Amino acid sequence: MQTIEDYIYGFEGDQQEVLLYFHDVLTSFPAVTPKIRYKIPFYYQNTWVCYLNPVKPDKIAICFLRGYEMSNEQGLLESKGRKQVLSAEFASVDEIPKKLMNEIINEALFLDETVPYKPKRNNEY
Repeated sequence: MQTIEDYIYGFEGDQQEVLLYFHDVLTSFPAVTPKIRYKIPFYYQNTWVCYLNPVKPDKIAICFLRGYEMSNEQGLLESKGRKQVLSAEFASVDEIPKKLMNEIINEALFLDETVPYKPKRNNEY
């Protein structure tokens, strides 16, 4: 079974640095557990909170599974036509607004901890 570290070190340059940055931030929370699912890194607390997804040609997206429930006050998250997941893409660590991303990650973890997940159904749109 592939580890998160094996996955990250399979990338080079800026993509690897972005993956490492978010991995380090997310795993700094004691309740967060990383797992490879669907061949990419997912981060769990009570449920899936987010995942890191390589975006061609050279970016990494941090995707929040319950993004539609988040405030997105920072204006960084985009739906890209998805109904639940919101994400932000970065080509380098220097591009990441660290304070704002920490706020978003904290909000996602707080949401996961305090509000039970209710999947949207097609007839609710």
